[in-house]
Amino acid sequence: MKELFPIYEVHKDLVYLDSSASSLKPKMVIDAVSNYYNNYSCNIERGIYKICFDATRICEDARQNIASYLNVDSEEIIFTRGASSSLNMVASMLKDILKEGDEVIVSELEHHSSFLPFLRLSKTIGIKLVFVELTPDGHITVENFKKALSPKTKVVALTHVSNVLGYITPIKEIIELSHKNNIIVSVDGAQAIPHFRVDLKDLDADFYSFSFHKCFGPTGLGVLYGKKKYLNMLEPVELGGEMNSTVTKDSVTYKDIPYKFEAGTMPIAEIFGASKAIDFLRSLDLLKEEEKAISLRNIALSELKKMDEIIIYNDTDSSSIISFNIKGVHSHDAVSYLSESICLRAGQHCAEPLHNFLGVNATLRASFYYYNDLEDVKVFISKIKDAINFFKEVGLIV
Repeated sequence: MKELFPIYEVHKDLVYLDSSASSLKPKMVIDAVSNYYNNYSCNIERGIYKICFDATRICEDARQNIASYLNVDSEEIIFTRGASSSLNMVASMLKDILKEGDEVIVSELEHHSSFLPFLRLSKTIGIKLVFVELTPDGHITVENFKKALSPKTKVVALTHVSNVLGYITPIKEIIELSHKNNIIVSVDGAQAIPHFRVDLKDLDADFYSFSFHKCFGPTGLGVLYGKKKYLNMLEPVELGGEMNSTVTKDSVTYKDIPYKFEAGTMPIAEIFGASKAIDFLRSLDLLKEEEKAISLRNIALSELKKMDEIIIYNDTDSSSIISFNIKGVHSHDAVSYLSESICLRAGQHCAEPLHNFLGVNATLRASFYYYNDLEDVKVFISKIKDAINFFKEVGLIV
């Protein structure tokens, strides 16, 4: 399927294994972004001339398209700058209903964008962060979640899928337990939306955040889904143009949701592209595509396990991610050697507490996706072997 992605026409030997950071973009998405700049290039909402009216309609159709895909109402879909922006908005909005001594359940699996906003609230208003105990191999379980619950728990902020280990959180069961105790649940869905269909009405999360650049869409655009009852109740984080109905010298009335949360000019070109990304996701058999990606990952994993020089950190789960290291070699040194041949991620992947849990400073991450094939796996394994031989020659591997 590489022919659908223009980048392969430019970089014919590209082996891209960094889709957990950002996916490649199909031509239909790129064309949609160009369509905005070529044929509209105006603001939305603010004008009554034709191209403004048409661009506004396309953006609202995009909102409806996204809402339909997620099985929610369009007024519950807020456009943001990305998952990080969405997750920060949730914490900022919830600070108005949290008070000193309230508990928020998090985990060491969390991306910094989900964890840090609540860490700041623990410093500013005195909430307490309670960490779900992970299993020895890094899973969140319902049993351990129950242990973290208390009468003081007010919010749960957990990832749907770990961006380092690929583990899927039993989030539906956790949401059900939380709601029985009148607890609000915010879910980081950045790694889930690209890999399987998420029905938010069935999942019943109160807030759900993701970015489009991880699921074939443009950069700089994310979605915050929120239930109407909370969006109507909570105050917007940003104030400015187009999110208010009336403004006087001493008062303001906000627009209805979702517009009261969308201050200023939206990333219009990206919204054009996002709708096409949703169309692309709809066209795929996501279950089949994820099975293919996992199959490629398992082939690569099997070969890596044959190498005594390799440490694997997530070989107990079926995901499309491999987190690993070459013994004795810092991940940044390894990825520098591999960078001319393969696109891999090295570092802490914005999840330092998880790396502390794993007892390692950083990891290499290979993530397989829709456009990868067996040839990519062969090149990956071959270059890893070359890297091992190189680092043996320079004395880093004994």
